[in-house]
Amino acid sequence: MAGHQDVVTRRRNTQGMTKVKTGCKTCRIRRIKCDEIKPFCNRCRSTGRNCDGYGSSFKSWETPSISSVRASLSDKKSNTKSRPVQLPVTGVTPQDIDLLNRYFSTKTIFDINMECHEEASQVLEASLTDPSIQHAVSSLKALRQDLEISGDGPESITRPRPAFSYGLQQYNMALGGLVFDMSSPSSSTLKSAILCCQIFISIEQVQKNYSAMAQHVIRGLRIMHAYGARPCLVNGKHLIPANNGQLPFLDVFIIKLFSAPCKFADPPAEDDVGGKTSSLPLEKSHEESLESRSLRITLPDMRTRLTRIAALTLEFLDKVSQVGSVEAALRLTAEKSALLASLASWLKDLELVQMRPEPISVTFLRIFHLILRIVLLGALDHLPNTDTGLQTENDRLQSLANDVGEKVKTYVTCEGKGG
Repeated sequence: MAGHQDVVTRRRNTQGMTKVKTGCKTCRIRRIKCDEIKPFCNRCRSTGRNCDGYGSSFKSWETPSISSVRASLSDKKSNTKSRPVQLPVTGVTPQDIDLLNRYFSTKTIFDINMECHEEASQVLEASLTDPSIQHAVSSLKALRQDLEISGDGPESITRPRPAFSYGLQQYNMALGGLVFDMSSPSSSTLKSAILCCQIFISIEQVQKNYSAMAQHVIRGLRIMHAYGARPCLVNGKHLIPANNGQLPFLDVFIIKLFSAPCKFADPPAEDDVGGKTSSLPLEKSHEESLESRSLRITLPDMRTRLTRIAALTLEFLDKVSQVGSVEAALRLTAEKSALLASLASWLKDLELVQMRPEPISVTFLRIFHLILRIVLLGALDHLPNTDTGLQTENDRLQSLANDVGEKVKTYVTCEGKGG
């Protein structure tokens, strides 16, 4: 009888509980009231629990590139069947790390050291147990090998190739798996998302799809901010520590990617105006030639200055990751302001040497400048302020990426060259 009364009492208590419909996922599962502080609630953090956040940042992850991948796979009949991902089963070798470090960027075709061995090691270690990362790595390898074998001229765009089709298939599988995983974000799926994003950026660069590459950059950085990859300062009074999940630093990878020189970032040739050979009258052509020569003299210095700011930004981000007090964070805020001022000064000087139509090299420098600005604006800032302030900058980055994508297509089609 006593046992029956206990059951009835428990049922009444359960029925009387208010169903929690808002708040973080952890508080909702525990059926307690959440303070709804973002990105992670204090209710969880004060009790030592891992707050699983408020929803998926990957609901809109699907980009136009996925549609093109699916269309390509349905339109082309490839003789290549799905193959197992060729990755080490028992561990990662130094040769694997060296290869992925080289494949991260098409710039390495020109024997440029990306210095991304740490990032490559992190990706490959995760790929041993994460199917989405496995597919992403397999896609990058296939597409990069196809690029090196088939060349970079106009004929490489239209000619169907088994390795290229296989690379797109693996890319599609990586994207699909990641979207599924991110329907319920956790520390492991967030880490997987950022590592995959890193590879997706490289994949789109191989395909010269700079518009989709920019989308991955924007969304990847947004995830870093939303889920606290680094400590942040709230109203100059409270320091929120980094998420204990130790998320990868995508911003560092992106800065390294753009810091390395590349073909399109070189000064334009005298007859290259915006990716096209000049057909202007002699007098006008001579005027353009003088402007082009001026760019050839000025742009290397502009790139050197921007690369120097990038190096200082990497040092600044490392300090942010280790900040442990409000006082230290405030000192870093002053350093952040100085770096932003340097970027503003750099852009002002660039405007003095611009020409129309703008060469691809200058547009790439603008993208690099804007990425540094976006990274700095997001550093140390609490998410609500960051999201609002960065929307305009993100839109500008997307617009520049769309522009450079069109220029590169023209460059490849008309000149038979690539990047």
